[in-house]
Amino acid sequence: QVQLVDSGGGLVQAGGSLRLSCAASGRTWRTTVISWFRQVPGKEREFVAQTTWNGDHSNYADSVKGRFGISVDNGKNTMYLQMNTLIPEDTALYYCAAGSTLSSEERHINDWGQGTQVTVSS
Repeated sequence: QVQLVDSGGGLVQAGGSLRLSCAASGRTWRTTVISWFRQVPGKEREFVAQTTWNGDHSNYADSVKGRFGISVDNGKNTMYLQMNTLIPEDTALYYCAAGSTLSSEERHINDWGQGTQVTVSS
């Protein structure tokens, strides 16, 4: 099992930026892909972005392409999601997730973080 601690959420005005962090521990060698999902109350959780730990491959949802970027620090077992030009529609609870397949589908996720709230005011 992999333990994930996600952090960095907060309240920001539209057009602002935030950086989320996802620190992994435990059996991290069993995980090759780290992803971010988000969920708004009353709606299904949706895929945001993901990367392989070596940074060779990454995917983004169309809604965040060009605004969000992923980076990894292998020495710290930490992945970062830089979110720029935030809009109110980005408001959600953001979850870090670990799996072994480069896919936006939740069925490939093995472990989840506790979530960090992002709120974008207009």
